[in-house]
Amino acid sequence: MELFFLVLLVVVLACALGSGYPAAFAIPGSAILAIGIAAFCGYLYAGDIDAFFVHGGGPDAWLSAGVLNFRGNYRSDSGDTLIAIPLFIFMGLMLQRSKVAEDLLLAMAQLFRAIRGGLGISVILVGALLAATTGIVGATVVTMGMISLPTMLRNRYSKPLATGVIAATGTLGQIIPPSIVLLILVHQLTTAVNQANAGRRALYKVATGELTMPSEFDVFSVSAGEMFMGAFVPGMVLVGLYILYVAGVALLRPGLAPTMPRDETNGRNLFLSVIVALVPPLTLILLVLGSIVTGVATVNQAGAIGAAGATIMAGYRLYKGKRGAFAPTLLALCSLMAIAVILQNFDVNLRKIYSSRDVVGLVLSVLAAMALAASLLWSGWRTLKIERTMQYVMEETLKTTSLVFAILLGAVMLTAAFRGFGGEELVKGFLQTLPGGFWGQFTIVMLIVFLLGFFLDFIEITVVVVPIVAPILLADPSANIAAVWLGVMIALVIQTSFLTPPFGFALFYLRGVAPVSVRTLDIYKGVVPFIALQLLALAVVGGYPALVTYLPNRILLQSDNAPPTSTPRLQYCIENYVAGRFRENGDTIRAAIDRARSLDLASLPPKYRAEMTKAFDKAGQAFQLMGAIKASEASVAEAAPDYAPVHASVRQSQRDARQIDKEISKLETIVSRAGRTVSEEAAQKARDRLTELTARREAILAEVPSDWDALHSDFAAIQTAESTARRAYRRDVDEAYQPVTELIALIGDGDKLPAFAADLRSLEDAAQSEPPADLVERIETVRSTLSDIAGTSGIHTALSKARRALRAKSPDREAAQSALADAMAQVESEQVWRKAAGGALLSGLKTYRAAIAGTIGLRSQEHLPKSIAATVAACVASPRHIFLYF
Repeated sequence: MELFFLVLLVVVLACALGSGYPAAFAIPGSAILAIGIAAFCGYLYAGDIDAFFVHGGGPDAWLSAGVLNFRGNYRSDSGDTLIAIPLFIFMGLMLQRSKVAEDLLLAMAQLFRAIRGGLGISVILVGALLAATTGIVGATVVTMGMISLPTMLRNRYSKPLATGVIAATGTLGQIIPPSIVLLILVHQLTTAVNQANAGRRALYKVATGELTMPSEFDVFSVSAGEMFMGAFVPGMVLVGLYILYVAGVALLRPGLAPTMPRDETNGRNLFLSVIVALVPPLTLILLVLGSIVTGVATVNQAGAIGAAGATIMAGYRLYKGKRGAFAPTLLALCSLMAIAVILQNFDVNLRKIYSSRDVVGLVLSVLAAMALAASLLWSGWRTLKIERTMQYVMEETLKTTSLVFAILLGAVMLTAAFRGFGGEELVKGFLQTLPGGFWGQFTIVMLIVFLLGFFLDFIEITVVVVPIVAPILLADPSANIAAVWLGVMIALVIQTSFLTPPFGFALFYLRGVAPVSVRTLDIYKGVVPFIALQLLALAVVGGYPALVTYLPNRILLQSDNAPPTSTPRLQYCIENYVAGRFRENGDTIRAAIDRARSLDLASLPPKYRAEMTKAFDKAGQAFQLMGAIKASEASVAEAAPDYAPVHASVRQSQRDARQIDKEISKLETIVSRAGRTVSEEAAQKARDRLTELTARREAILAEVPSDWDALHSDFAAIQTAESTARRAYRRDVDEAYQPVTELIALIGDGDKLPAFAADLRSLEDAAQSEPPADLVERIETVRSTLSDIAGTSGIHTALSKARRALRAKSPDREAAQSALADAMAQVESEQVWRKAAGGALLSGLKTYRAAIAGTIGLRSQEHLPKSIAATVAACVASPRHIFLYF
């Protein structure tokens, strides 16, 4: 019965959407209706309203599950990216309504007028910039159709070529960041990654019997900045392919894309018009993306920057030709430059205002911020009064944002209902039975997304399909794909779908604004070459995931917010890099270790002397342990070709058997209810089905080779040897490098001890006469300075003992004096050995640390050195083959 209600859910949704009923109401409505009917039938036929829900729970549980899921995502750290949606919509609409885009197109057309196909190339470039500002297919296609199509036709461009360029360029808003599609995908993929990790851990537990899965096998989540950077290269590849196609057509068939006639605009005026039209929007896009990528601003803050910048640009464009048109813009620029200068020369943190100079900096920053706010208000007032620009933009932003959030809320209700009726398990079972493994599943999913693009907008596809299929694809370890790559591929497929006749949305939008002289067949003929280019881009990005994953990884690893080098996902690639360095510079590193062993450690206390000796020995062992890693890797690589096909076949058989086990469990429940809530006839059918499924399960498991256990045990032993070698190496290099770093810090902080000793000596003198309460306060002050001096835990303990003695009900001055004397003795002892070690030994240790920091000490660095980050990023960007571990 659950399957019946699942089909009912899908049919009701399809009928509602097909009839033109608003998606914001059709999606949650179909969920509410299907859940309500299931609950009613459960009460009517089984006396239990949750009888027809696979996982139990009444209708209220499944209806509220969607809302709670949506609220939980929105309140999470990653969920606040949704706030950026209205800001980016506002930015795009403001630039479109204020005719900044029109100026940009006209200026670019004049710039390329002397080149064959130059007008078409300028339309592609301008369309790409518009896509980066609007992120909405309809807005870009309509804008480009109204502005550029008449111009192209007037300059004798072929109708199919002109319409194809505009329709294809308009769909770039799906993939070129910042895109609304990408933002929604980030939101959906964040949840999908969590579910995928849970599924992958369960699979690892079943396959290996281990309770925990190594975190380096996790599916890693994706942020908005990473998604934007991941989509950037594929977007630029598409732009490049479009330009090459137009240039090729113009070269081979000049009559289809002729040059534009010359006008009377001189070079200087043309240059100024291009600068005024191109630089502001390009600068705005770079500011928005750059602030996200560099970590200067969050996605929400970058959206606010974009909205504010678009308003200022609209302020001077709407006032074009009038006196003082650029006044608010110049005020904004001056304010921004003043803020930059102030931040370079003053500390404007309110918590760090200590001097009159700090007050001056704070006042200047407030004045500059007020000037910037004034320029924004000034521009906003212009947009409010001229052509009702602000009213239009606000209304359209409100409509679009409301639609997005209403669909998001409805979609999580639909997804909850889909899971409640067992749809997720059904889809997972269907995909896992497809031939071709992961790539067979992936192809079918992309085909479904492509077909849905004929009938649904990108929002509906993203929020309905992605939560169902993304966890299944991401959890599969056979391909070990990255979430950012899956998101970009989905965006590319949706983009291709919107361009494909006869149902592509972009074609409908263009048909609505094209003149009567342009036939629908012309539009269809024009987009065919661009569809081929889209498919080529899809194949390239699908075959080379690094096109998507490399840039986000490189930017992340070179940023100030880079993860520490001990992060599990980096270890495999770091070890590959270090192995290469050992091969190239092994003799140099060994020589540095030998020189370190010859250092005179006599000045060190016995504890540190023993630690250093052990650290040098550990450093020498790193070469042998790395050799063990490479030897075990070679053993795995040698055994894998024979083992992998058997492994894949057996795991498939086991998955099929587990699917049957789930159905058997349901049938056994039905049989157990015979004579109560289930009729005898239904129970007998269940028994017959049980017999059939049991026989099928036995047949499937009979296909498992008889020597499978021995094969698996032997290969698992080789893998265990590799994992053991990696753990031993990581432990060894940590113990080789960290003590050296700690000792250098200890010796270096010796310069701080004389000043501390003076304060402590003064405290000792005061301990004989000052009141206990005053002494406690002074001890607190002196003790607080110890946090800046490494290796002073014993001194800290002695001061704490003195403080406790003075804070007792009966203050013990003698005990306090004894504790202070102990602290002073420790300080003097530390001063002696640290000063003695501060010469040749300290210099030698620093030289040694520098020699091994990029290899043996790489795992202990706070961040990867920038010179290494590019190499490691290239390795991390390529999917690691981990299927044989599952």
